[in-house]
Amino acid sequence: MTDEVLGSYLHQYLAAQRVPHATIAWQGGEPTLMGLDFYRRSIECEQKYARSGMTIERTLQTNGTLLDEEWCIFLREHHYLVGLSVDGPRELHDAYRVDKAGRPTFDRVLHAARLLQEYNVEFNILCAVSAANVTHPVEVYEFFRDDVGAQFIQFIPIVERHNETGFQEGNTVTDRSVTAEQWGRFLIAIFNEWVTCDVGRVFVQHFDAALAAWAGAPPAVCIFSPTCGTALALEHNGDLYSCDHFVEPNYLLGNILETPLIELVSSDAQRQFGLNKRDTLPRYCQECPVRFACHGECPKNRFIRTPTGDLGLNYLCAGYRAFFAHIDQPMRQMTALLREGRAPADVMSKHRPPTALGKAGRNDPCPCGSGLKYKKCHGAQKRG
Repeated sequence: MTDEVLGSYLHQYLAAQRVPHATIAWQGGEPTLMGLDFYRRSIECEQKYARSGMTIERTLQTNGTLLDEEWCIFLREHHYLVGLSVDGPRELHDAYRVDKAGRPTFDRVLHAARLLQEYNVEFNILCAVSAANVTHPVEVYEFFRDDVGAQFIQFIPIVERHNETGFQEGNTVTDRSVTAEQWGRFLIAIFNEWVTCDVGRVFVQHFDAALAAWAGAPPAVCIFSPTCGTALALEHNGDLYSCDHFVEPNYLLGNILETPLIELVSSDAQRQFGLNKRDTLPRYCQECPVRFACHGECPKNRFIRTPTGDLGLNYLCAGYRAFFAHIDQPMRQMTALLREGRAPADVMSKHRPPTALGKAGRNDPCPCGSGLKYKKCHGAQKRG
């Protein structure tokens, strides 16, 4: 991205805000390849164009291989939230995460995580769930929780179309992709671990989004919203696309050097793109008991047929139906706790195997995951 595009983007974007808050998100490719000086110039542009009193949130999604002390000092100073791409323990991560020379990257990425922690840079884990790690859900989750010490985790299912263009077209997927059934089992296995030990301590995006749906709150992520169109993607040359999943010719809105950004974002084409998510939902989905939580998920994955032959069913539908059905009871329980003014974490006592508490010694860590000794936690409750 040239300085001309950078300046034009930040000028137009910040001027278009109707509230005193803006989020500037950098993705790639690999955004750290631009070097720190690019982001220093970005900060200068922000300061030049932001209105007085405006709060700016900054995010950076990275594979972590180039992060060092200088990067971390910069990220901390300017309060970036970093999304760090890690796919699990060494063997699972290195199955696909290799550099251009074919070398594994696990050690470099784990070093990046330690640096981010050392320099108090906020970060979350972005885990791509592929054919390599989808059959190891608890191992992956425990690695993030126990070895990395992550509190915020996003699991992103790999659904990669098999075609020559790389666009969202065709109805077959690559061998790297997960199946719907695998995806459902992956989420269920991690949820079972989370709901017994980690509610309120580890935050998994899919579980947070589900709780919002059960509680009647606005959808927490765009893939579970009734409509979409708020995750536009700006390319290095100023081209603006409807979504970062649809950076392809049919979804090019225009170029911000030629047409004002605000006009492109509010165009009829973009508005229709967002409404199509709702308006093209097959009847099978409209009548689904968990539609309120799913809304057909992301349009990029809607390329198979329903049982009645209608086109537009989500490739991951079977997995999501199984997952949402599985979590219905604990989600209802957590929603009830919230309405009583209590913490959702109280649900753990309802789902923890009774033998886990019964086997704990007085001075052992309490199996509930509170961090207290058993005698000071559930042991004390038992005596009471």
